[in-house]
Amino acid sequence: MTIERPWMYEPGSGHVEGQDLAGFTVDATDGTVGHVDRQADGPGMRHLIVDTGVWVFGKSVLIPAGVVSGIDIDAQQITLACSKDEVKDAPLFRTDRETLDPEYLAKVDDYYRGLPPRRAE
Repeated sequence: MTIERPWMYEPGSGHVEGQDLAGFTVDATDGTVGHVDRQADGPGMRHLIVDTGVWVFGKSVLIPAGVVSGIDIDAQQITLACSKDEVKDAPLFRTDRETLDPEYLAKVDDYYRGLPPRRAE
């Protein structure tokens, strides 16, 4: 899987328009990253803010919707198309103001588009 449209959910990901993902567990390809704290569903800039707990020293990370490879509503679980280290190495997210900063969003976009392709599971 190559992340070509980071800010849009991929068809077949299980995303349903208007669904609330807050509280869902977020799993990378190699383990749990954290849980969804909040989400943004604005056109063209959909993303999740994920609370990593103590895993990344209690920080939050911004994960574009296009990185989501699956959503299981019943299990309240989201699967990502990247590893824990790739999430950890993403541009640092500090405050919600960054979600409006074109320079920060461009860095996030470039980072996730540049990840190595993965085979679909």
